[in-house]
Amino acid sequence: MNMRIKKLLFTIVTGCLALSALAACNAQNNQEKMSKNSKTLVAYFSATGTTMEAATKLAKVANADLHEIIPEVRYTPADLNWQDKSSRSSVEMADKSSRPAIGNKVENIAQYDTIYVGYPIWWYIAPTIINTFLEQYDLTGKTIIPFFTSGGSGAGETMKYLKPSAPGANWVEPKNLTQMDENQIKTWVESLK
Repeated sequence: MNMRIKKLLFTIVTGCLALSALAACNAQNNQEKMSKNSKTLVAYFSATGTTMEAATKLAKVANADLHEIIPEVRYTPADLNWQDKSSRSSVEMADKSSRPAIGNKVENIAQYDTIYVGYPIWWYIAPTIINTFLEQYDLTGKTIIPFFTSGGSGAGETMKYLKPSAPGANWVEPKNLTQMDENQIKTWVESLK
């Protein structure tokens, strides 16, 4: 091989290595910018305060913004009487297409990449107001992490009824935060990274 070809090959190889290194640096810088600009939201519905307590702990350990999902018409103790088939919650939960109105919205939902969504378990699923919340926004590409509180039941068929309300989202399996302290919640949050 003559000297001119060797120099040309050396220049090409050196240029390719430099471009690869530059691309790697740009990718790392973009990833760092994204993680700095990436925001997390904890949105929750709480009828009795139990889910609010869990959501507050979660927002603290996840360094997230906190948003309460407030029904347009708040639930009264009579509304929550699950033993009364004519109570508001019983009627809503019997009709899976029920979408209770929400009295507030998240400002600029686009800024959040990760959204924890919290609720109490009602009739082995999330209250239908959670579907109302999810359906208000375009959550395509966002990571949705459900969490719940419960007096004894698990997540039941929660995911079956929630996923269709945000079909373009990336879903994580729901977690029961009932009686979990901040350290336990922190361990769970870190396990998701």
